[in-house]
Amino acid sequence: MHLATELVQLGVGYDSKTGAISTPIYQSATFRHPALGQSTGFEYSRTGNPTRQVLEEGLAGLEGGCRALALASGMAAITAVLCLFRPGDHLLVSEDLYGGTYRLLNQVAVPWGLEFSLVDTTDLAALAASIRNNTKGIFLETPTNPLMKITDIAAVVALARQRGLLTIMDNTFMTPYLQRPLELGADLVVHSATKYLGGHNDVVMGIAIAAREDLGEKLAFIQNTIGAIPGPQDCWLVIRGLKTLAVRLERAQASTLELARWLAEHPLVTRVYYPGLPDHPGHEICKKQASGFGAMLSFEVKHAELVEQILHRLKIISFAESLGGVESLITFPERQTHAEIPAEMRLKLGINDRLLRLSVGLEDFNDLKADLEQALAC
Repeated sequence: MHLATELVQLGVGYDSKTGAISTPIYQSATFRHPALGQSTGFEYSRTGNPTRQVLEEGLAGLEGGCRALALASGMAAITAVLCLFRPGDHLLVSEDLYGGTYRLLNQVAVPWGLEFSLVDTTDLAALAASIRNNTKGIFLETPTNPLMKITDIAAVVALARQRGLLTIMDNTFMTPYLQRPLELGADLVVHSATKYLGGHNDVVMGIAIAAREDLGEKLAFIQNTIGAIPGPQDCWLVIRGLKTLAVRLERAQASTLELARWLAEHPLVTRVYYPGLPDHPGHEICKKQASGFGAMLSFEVKHAELVEQILHRLKIISFAESLGGVESLITFPERQTHAEIPAEMRLKLGINDRLLRLSVGLEDFNDLKADLEQALAC
């Protein structure tokens, strides 16, 4: 089946007893055993729940992995992956990444005893030069958040395999519909399912997917042990959201490309970050490893004073954190998503007081353009 069909068919036929098309919500904490020494396959919902199982098995198949684990949030999924490492281990991490991931690494993982270095993963030579004797893994975002830098996944995987390192990929921006890192050789994929997988800004969840059974078993142990699991209602919401992922992304990324082109010509916009633009440094690599460019873009305005004006004047696009829902959202990374990153590091990367990040939703392109146009007008 094509991926769009797999998405729509997720969970259909699971309930053979009643024939329900929609996956049932098994709102139960525990499950009765038929007899001593016998089990239905479910015992306690922290360990496994039928609704969660449909979601996990479906996402493992969509990403081409052996096993997927649903967790309570995207940060919980990254935390579970970090639990695979031991004190003294060193990780290489994309320098331009989500501020919450930086906070987790800097304020939680480092006190545990892990070490990490931020590196430009688009520069393979710099990445290779940063590997230490205790380096155990490489954590990537591509496109990065918020500057949309593109890393060659296959090239990083080849380097990692030469050195015996795990490759971990945050695929939140692209989803398995547009980019499948495990098929390019990555060992682990994480998602904030709150974003495109859920797609409706009504659920918080994370997903970790393993390419190998041994990694899947370790993650399942961690998931069960720490207990940061989503409830069955939330799992059902993400199953429902996944069914429209293909049509949502196709519509949203078409509008994103048109908005990126329009913003690039606007006299008050000095730079647009979107891999779908031919002059984007990672355009050709993104074309090679993905089937689309996604629906996220960032742009810099000419004057810092314009930021507050834009955020105040927008009527359709909401000033809010998060991304990937049907509604368009705009974010000010310096004050919101990346506030935890030290100021000097933000400035070095280009996360400045003129940068805005836009998650393009399903509204009509002309309305979104008109909304931005009136907000930018002086």
